[in-house]
Amino acid sequence: MKSIWKGAISFGLVNIPIRLYSATERESVSFNMLHKTDLSRIHFKRVSESTGKEVPYDEIVKGYELEDGNYVVVTEDELKEASPEKSSTIDIHEFVSEEEIASYYFDTPYYLEPEKSAGKPYLLLRDALAKSKKVGISQFVLRNREHLCALKAEGNVLLLNTLRFAGEIRATDELNIPEKDKISENEVALAKRLIEELSGKFEANKYRDTYAEDVKKLIEAKAKGQKRKAPAKKAASGKVVDLMEALQASLKNSKKRAA
Repeated sequence: MKSIWKGAISFGLVNIPIRLYSATERESVSFNMLHKTDLSRIHFKRVSESTGKEVPYDEIVKGYELEDGNYVVVTEDELKEASPEKSSTIDIHEFVSEEEIASYYFDTPYYLEPEKSAGKPYLLLRDALAKSKKVGISQFVLRNREHLCALKAEGNVLLLNTLRFAGEIRATDELNIPEKDKISENEVALAKRLIEELSGKFEANKYRDTYAEDVKKLIEAKAKGQKRKAPAKKAASGKVVDLMEALQASLKNSKKRAA
């Protein structure tokens, strides 16, 4: 793995030099853009608006547009110098219980690895977080953007999850959520029974990206000149069903599958 950020965790007066690594990778089928007539590759070029000519990457700079249409050019070094502490430090502000953080705040997970000289303080923070069942809340700058984040112990590593800021979460007041529909105690009891029937321990390995697998099968069949018959599509029903009837039928089906 290649690290994407290098800095330090600040924990009280303890400083832990670390490297940041992506904890996830996408499983997807990659396509190239082709010209329909001869299947030649399509290339996207960086073209100057004034000359119409392609511009080499080393001649491209970042500019912020002002109200009068002029630009202020800012270099990577200047962006780091704007807030050098935030560009190189994950400063833990407070510790909270993870269950206090609503699921919609969680964004992207990263692994933290200690530098060679920082093994002991890294393990100290990891074990203290695990035993206290807390996560450390911090802010740091990654790719010219400030992120809110939570540090937690995950097995033998420290995991950093970037969090969305409160201002990025949309309110629910525009959603049409019913308030008046009366749900009976029997319906709730049956729904709880169905949940219990379908309950189990979460094991991520049980699930896989079946869509990507189906797309690969389609590509393999077309490469061999075969026409693959599409599986039958499940039609979405707009029919209003009797809730009790549907719950009872669902319970029967779950018991059959278990058997």
